[in-house]
Amino acid sequence: MGSKIYVGGLPYSATEQQLSDLFAQHGGVASARIITDKFTGQSRGFGFVEMSSDSEAQAAITALNGAEMGGRTLTVNEARPQEPRAGGGGGGRGGFGGGRSGAGGKRDRW
Repeated sequence: MGSKIYVGGLPYSATEQQLSDLFAQHGGVASARIITDKFTGQSRGFGFVEMSSDSEAQAAITALNGAEMGGRTLTVNEARPQEPRAGGGGGGRGGFGGGRSGAGGKRDRW
């Protein structure tokens, strides 16, 4: 078991300090991070906490999984490594239509 914990079901108003304080009741907190939308900066309702040791992480998981925070039920478990995302259709530019064709880069005329 690792000392990195996934925390889902966070209130959208929760701060990283509140998350850290909650987990500090169960051991040393090395870091606490709430994941935010890269465009809006709003919380996505989940985050990660890294505890000082595996035993402290396990104690926090046992104590906090299913607990309530800000009217929402927390899902707390061991964080799994991020899986590579599947490419969704041709990466980069390209795709259908609009490209240049023919000699000199001009579009063929109909």
